[in-house]
Amino acid sequence: MNLPHSESQIILASQSPQRKLLLEQVGLAVTCRPVHIDETPLTSELPHDLVVRLALSKARRCFELQKAVSEGQQISGSIIIGADTTINLDNSSLGKPAGESDAIDMLHRLAEREHLVHTGICVLDVSSGEAETQIVTTVVRFGSISVAQAKRYWDSGEPVDKAGAYGIQGIGAQFVAHLSGSYSNVVGLPLYETLQLVEKVT
Repeated sequence: MNLPHSESQIILASQSPQRKLLLEQVGLAVTCRPVHIDETPLTSELPHDLVVRLALSKARRCFELQKAVSEGQQISGSIIIGADTTINLDNSSLGKPAGESDAIDMLHRLAEREHLVHTGICVLDVSSGEAETQIVTTVVRFGSISVAQAKRYWDSGEPVDKAGAYGIQGIGAQFVAHLSGSYSNVVGLPLYETLQLVEKVT
């Protein structure tokens, strides 16, 4: 796989430090340009459809904002990456917890069960405005989680801004009994598939 040339900048339509670190880990120069969109699921929208739609919406919104700022001049950066990750439990999306009780409830619902982690990826070529999308799914199985464990985890502060109330790259790894698929996908961005899309549009 060939990485983009050094003059090709990557614009990440996200403020996620995990996604930025993953891309930098493989040698890409990344600039974060987070965008705000309505992330409310559509009526009867399934989790895997939701993440692809949101990833595309983030990339396109970022592209529009970059065009507005550049005022017709060449946009700084050749590729925009949008991504969205959700936890799918029984075909329902688990987002960020509303508070301690919500986080503990999520963890207990996930305990001793398998769930799916979906990430939608969009890679947009700023020179043409054309976009490629893909979804990646990882199967994760949790072990048992006691009330005390869940509360200690909440007190650590890590689950506050995490979908499904856990972060596999941190303390939340203690709950993961088995994983099948892309680990970086669970962190927030499936690297292999993202780089495949980047290579496709460059």
